[in-house]
Amino acid sequence: MLTASVRDKIDEQIERTIHLIGLLPADNTGWTPPVADAWSVGLLLGHLLDCMAGFCAVLYRVHPQELAHFEALRELPVNQVCAPEAACESIRMYRGHIHEGFDLLGDGDLGLKLPTIFVPEGETVLTLLLGNLEHLINHKHQLLMYLKLMGVTAGTPDLYRFRG
Repeated sequence: MLTASVRDKIDEQIERTIHLIGLLPADNTGWTPPVADAWSVGLLLGHLLDCMAGFCAVLYRVHPQELAHFEALRELPVNQVCAPEAACESIRMYRGHIHEGFDLLGDGDLGLKLPTIFVPEGETVLTLLLGNLEHLINHKHQLLMYLKLMGVTAGTPDLYRFRG
């Protein structure tokens, strides 16, 4: 039950990210906001792929035998300039892998501790998934700010899925 709630929230954020990418004006991959050391739109889109790969990395660590094919995801390009259409296609592909990983994840798995580079003694799977979710949400909001700076009409309804 808890795992399904976490999966659904991640899926919601992925859906909203794809929606925001769809609002980008054509041919603006090279646009950069007027802020020192800012990323271009294309680089931000490439980094969003890194956010997606983070979820897959956690899920793989919980079920490495069943998800051995996730190893191939390491070969996919992230953190480099990406066009909107390619970003959406890759995000949808990662989304499928995320669903596959969550299909194997049980509520009991959320408390498992996995060592990380930053915390060698380990952090729980739930903490790692929530950290990746936070990472995605922060960059999704960055994309919203880029859209606003580009003059695109976008706001709260584009950022969140409203219920009811």
